[in-house]
Amino acid sequence: MNNTLFYISRTISAVLYPMFVPTYGMLIYFLSLRSFIEYPTPLIWIGMIGTLLFTCLLPLSVILVMIHRGNLTDIYIRNPKQRTMPYVYSTVCYGFWAYFCSQVMHLPRFIVLTAIGATVVLLLVLFINRTWKISAHLTALGGLFGAMMSFSLATGVSATWALIGCSAAALLLMFARVYDESHTPLQVVCGYLLGTLSTFLPNLVAESI
Repeated sequence: MNNTLFYISRTISAVLYPMFVPTYGMLIYFLSLRSFIEYPTPLIWIGMIGTLLFTCLLPLSVILVMIHRGNLTDIYIRNPKQRTMPYVYSTVCYGFWAYFCSQVMHLPRFIVLTAIGATVVLLLVLFINRTWKISAHLTALGGLFGAMMSFSLATGVSATWALIGCSAAALLLMFARVYDESHTPLQVVCGYLLGTLSTFLPNLVAESI
């Protein structure tokens, strides 16, 4: 295995760590709508910090504590048998994030549905991982891709560049996760498709009603 490619793949996996992805998505949302909706700067900061707290800092803190106690072997939780408690706790945190988006921030319906979809998919990944190791990295990035499609569907604002960026990032991440032997090609592709459907389908159904 080429050392340079190995470190590049690890860097890509770290930058696109699943718990960072919702914050990336919220940042894209606020930046994309700046010309259409006047969000007060304090509101943007509250949205960003709340998202970072519920989808990253709180779940990640549990993982770090479990690593310190010897319950987990690494931050990527490569052993599927160790994923139950971190995923359960993350699902609870994501549920609070959906509530935060809806009842605190009063964000548009498509964001709330996206947050709910992301919460549900965490449970799906948890159950899938009991028998098969699907890629959580690609599930998260697929969720971002589905969220960008939902954004475009709900607002009428073109998300072409965001979708291209998500697709390029997904290809890099697929290479990284397969190259460092964390997953097989089928596991990363299935993860990406599952993530995309989980955030896009609820919004597609909502728009059609």
